[in-house]
Amino acid sequence: MCFIHNSAVGETCISVQKREKIILMQKFFLILLIGFLPGALYAQSSFLKDAVIKLDKALIEKDTAILKQLLHNNLSYGHSNGWVQTKSDVSKDIVTAKLIYKNIESKNLKWTVNNNVATLRNSSNVSYELDGKPGELHLHILQVWLKTNKGWQLLTRQSTKL
Repeated sequence: MCFIHNSAVGETCISVQKREKIILMQKFFLILLIGFLPGALYAQSSFLKDAVIKLDKALIEKDTAILKQLLHNNLSYGHSNGWVQTKSDVSKDIVTAKLIYKNIESKNLKWTVNNNVATLRNSSNVSYELDGKPGELHLHILQVWLKTNKGWQLLTRQSTKL
């Protein structure tokens, strides 16, 4: 038995056995692709988790070079008291010691990644000084990260008190 296959160069005859091999190979590659996707998503999640850890560390250590890399130019950094900072505000307020992060303990990180956009939700315990006054907050945080040619960058952050 023969299946007729039309192509630009003419008709060809494909045997039943050859057709079954082609179908089997297609199934194999589909299974291989399905098996590969979780690994690729895990790798994206791993890079994102590293970026979040780097951001917390940079805020505590006042590392403006890392902040410049991790913060998107259109950043909107919202605090639980309604205060919203831009990228330049975050760096300036850390350098001038208006806001000093003493400790940031993030937990319960949960994220979703869709192409080049990731949303992250987590809880954090934050020790800080604002205008010389110490404080502690227990927060729920929502962050939106954008994958750019510079890597994952924080585009938006908003927190609320727990």
